[in-house]
Amino acid sequence: MNGKELLFEVLRHHDTPRVPWVPFAGIHAGKLANYTAQEILMDGDKLFKSLMEVNKIYRPDGQPVLFDLQMEAEILGCELLWAEYAPPSVMSHPLENTKTIPCSCTIPEKTDGRLPMALDVMRRMKEAVGETTALYGLTTGPLTLASHLRGTNLFRDMRKDGEYVKELFNYCNEVNKAMADYYIEAGMDVIAAVDPVLSQISAKHFETYLMDCYTDLFNHIREKGAFAAFFVCGDATRNIEVMCQSGPDCIAVDENVNMAQAKEITDKYNIALCGNIPLTTTMLFGTQQDNMKYALEMLDTLNHHNLIIAPGCDMPYDIPIENTVGVVQALHEPEQVREILKNYEAPIDEDVDVELPDYNNLPRPLVEAYTLDSASCAACTYMYAAAMDVKKHFGDKVDVVEYKYINKEDIPRFKKLGIQHLPSLLINGELKYSSIIPERQELFDEVEKLLNK
Repeated sequence: MNGKELLFEVLRHHDTPRVPWVPFAGIHAGKLANYTAQEILMDGDKLFKSLMEVNKIYRPDGQPVLFDLQMEAEILGCELLWAEYAPPSVMSHPLENTKTIPCSCTIPEKTDGRLPMALDVMRRMKEAVGETTALYGLTTGPLTLASHLRGTNLFRDMRKDGEYVKELFNYCNEVNKAMADYYIEAGMDVIAAVDPVLSQISAKHFETYLMDCYTDLFNHIREKGAFAAFFVCGDATRNIEVMCQSGPDCIAVDENVNMAQAKEITDKYNIALCGNIPLTTTMLFGTQQDNMKYALEMLDTLNHHNLIIAPGCDMPYDIPIENTVGVVQALHEPEQVREILKNYEAPIDEDVDVELPDYNNLPRPLVEAYTLDSASCAACTYMYAAAMDVKKHFGDKVDVVEYKYINKEDIPRFKKLGIQHLPSLLINGELKYSSIIPERQELFDEVEKLLNK
């Protein structure tokens, strides 16, 4: 049984001789071939070469071809801010000041934007490794795509104009189905709807606005002959059950979700669970032995049925190659790795003293956004955007700052403040929003109270 067959068996909910492995090497693929993130997301030859390096070095059972949640948004009129070592981020929202629904004529065509490049690389990967590796095509889920189009106003709309939101989500779902069709035609075996902003809404909002969209999308993908996967970032714990009820073949979660607890839910629905090696503390900043140890602990503590091991999300560019190789070795040769690690002791985390602001004596209100990285994490992007809306509204009357978990020097601050979930928003040192993006006026009101004291 080769890797592709192994992964297919898990997605069919059968037992397998080992747990499959899917490295989410998006921009990180460029590191393996000495290209920047921007180069591989704009140049098909460089992307293909990078993906082939991922396939050779990381020996995946399944592999995404492109991890870019801005592909559709760019086609639909969003301006992108490009970075060398991170995915692009959306910097403008065409529906921000107009509550309209794009017409069906704006659904992306195969000739639009960077789609011709993406589809060509998918076909080339299918020919090169498609017999032995399951290939993933990733679409931007309806909630995240709607956020790209409407901006933070979307979260107000969900409370005040439900009919408009439903129409916008239905449009975004049609975009998802079109993208799925193109990717399946290009040879993709698994279509994953990636919706990182989903962790920022309640289960009730999911049932009200997104259940029908996702049920329709996953049924559509299966009717076209591919497997349907559902990716979410952040603390999506409250939404795991409703995600299962929408009927995907697999759900992928990141390190904010307790894998064992999530698996109890996904097993109840006979859905595969994928995840969730920590991207920063383990893969980016840990040692190779730390990564081996974490992979073994997952194998030892989780039921192997309906299980796929993967990084928690799109891998940061600078993850050391040897760390991911360590995960591969642990999954393929667990007993040999146990022997390697038998005398290994993880380095003791030295407490770094962090000087926090004197929150009781601030000259003006202080809004602090704690994110994984607002440049690469969509949920974090919109949490930080909410904070910046405060700055635009109040100007010099408030201070706004972002701390990123991807920056090693910021991590002690997260620990000292007890930040459990990302993204989070603090006002004057008090946690106000944990993995929930606030509605703009509600956030303004919180700041206004402090200004009026």
